[in-house]
Amino acid sequence: MLHRIDWNGLQAVEFSKGDYTALLIPSVGANLVRLANTRLGAEILRTPAADEIETFKSRPQIFGLPLLFPPNRIADGRYQFDGRTYQYPITIEKEHNYHHGIIKGLPFVVSKAYETEDEVLVECRYYSNIGNDAIYEHFPHEFKCKIIYKLSAKGLKQEVTFTNRSNLRMPVGVGFHTPLCIPFAGGKAADYVMRVAVGEQVELNERNLPTGRKLPLTEQFAKLREGGLQVTDCAPIEAGFTMREIDVDGKPYRGAVVENKQTGVRTFYEVNDMTTYWTIWNNGGQVPYCCPEPQSWITNAPNASDPEAAGFRSIAPGETFSMKFKLYTK
Repeated sequence: MLHRIDWNGLQAVEFSKGDYTALLIPSVGANLVRLANTRLGAEILRTPAADEIETFKSRPQIFGLPLLFPPNRIADGRYQFDGRTYQYPITIEKEHNYHHGIIKGLPFVVSKAYETEDEVLVECRYYSNIGNDAIYEHFPHEFKCKIIYKLSAKGLKQEVTFTNRSNLRMPVGVGFHTPLCIPFAGGKAADYVMRVAVGEQVELNERNLPTGRKLPLTEQFAKLREGGLQVTDCAPIEAGFTMREIDVDGKPYRGAVVENKQTGVRTFYEVNDMTTYWTIWNNGGQVPYCCPEPQSWITNAPNASDPEAAGFRSIAPGETFSMKFKLYTK
């Protein structure tokens, strides 16, 4: 099933395949605001309620699958690359940082939408250029951003691609904020634990910027690798981590897993090798969601003492950068 609908005053694309159903809002960052497994009664992503639509428009990063470009924070909203200074507005006054970028709330167009026997595909695109300067004003590169969603009986596959259409090398840092619902299939918060493929903890200062130090996991965060950590109805969590695979079902695994310990139902959020860093954030701990946020670079990587080691990268004119993800339950 694939069709266009009006959803709380917003144009949306609703599609389903097998036990999965999804809802996409092209005009707000091509955000997939709902993914559910109807057989399990599992609401996987945090979906805005009817009375939260204005909140969704102003803070899309706390719903669905919001794209961050660049991910997380840039100190003082400024960095230098190839002899150029990039200056962004300050969006967190108390920290004097820029955060999350604005593409998460900008309008995309649906460039492809079709259904086959095996899957539904929806592709959305955004073009940045001097005549469409929501981004260009602070990031003077022409580029194309393409997001492809493929929904099958096995769940969701997502790919995001940036293509440099300018005549200069273009910095590329990408992430997703991804609020996973917890609980997502009955029970209470204490029934659920999260595991994440984390390695070392990245020390953050009072501005939530990396200090440059990497620390062994604390006893609390070691549970993310083994056993699982309760991440909702608990104390606040806002922490950064390097990536290191964990063992899930006897196999190496890159991603996050949320499990209902009573029923064994699990949400899987797989990432590919372009993800090098995680931020984990539970918005104070007293909300029914937690965000394992995959990032292609460490927070504030352009200003790191060794940007390349922090995951900073750029692409030449005509080149592309892609990240891939899978999201499913079983």
